[in-house]
Amino acid sequence: MTNLVINPVTLSAQTVTDQLRALILDGSLGIGVQLKQEALARQFGVSRIPIREALKRLEAEGLVAHTAHQGSVVASRSIDDLLETLDIRIGLESRALVLAIPHMTPAIVRKAETILARYDASDMPGEWSELNLAFHLCLYKPCGRQRLLSMIESLVRSVDIHLRAHQSAAIGRKSPQKDHRALLEACRAGNAERARKLLERHIAQTQVALHNARPQTL
Repeated sequence: MTNLVINPVTLSAQTVTDQLRALILDGSLGIGVQLKQEALARQFGVSRIPIREALKRLEAEGLVAHTAHQGSVVASRSIDDLLETLDIRIGLESRALVLAIPHMTPAIVRKAETILARYDASDMPGEWSELNLAFHLCLYKPCGRQRLLSMIESLVRSVDIHLRAHQSAAIGRKSPQKDHRALLEACRAGNAERARKLLERHIAQTQVALHNARPQTL
């Protein structure tokens, strides 16, 4: 077996990427905040090389944008862009779910139920997003398509901060949880067509909320 050469810079860049992503997604670094390489290098105690690599990775994920005048900033996205991304999510997630249902085991259903119970018990809106993603990925994982699962996770994470900027936390969790339980029951019953329709409606409701959040023009 060929020995792998591990580049310490790559490891540092991954660590910085993960930590910066977490700061963006939890709102600690708000939309439009400048991400200066020198300041970040001092903060993380690394050279500018892993910082530059981390910013490139986060730009590819849609969380960071680079402009000629400001450099790297936490990205902002228009409502139209978010609506289109949600259309893409409907296509990818529906496909993953339909492929997953024939391979769904009682253990996966129990795991999904545990995630929903944690969701019910949580009083932190910031945690709801992670639990929502964990629930959906739990249902999709049996599809066995790793690239598809990675694309879905990346899309969800890239729009989460922007959706929260347009939607009030006051929306809460009651309606999403009702949808989640109906979706889980369809999966438990092996009813792929019903599950697909419930999932499409679930994501489409976010699109309706975005339409309603759009500033009205006279």
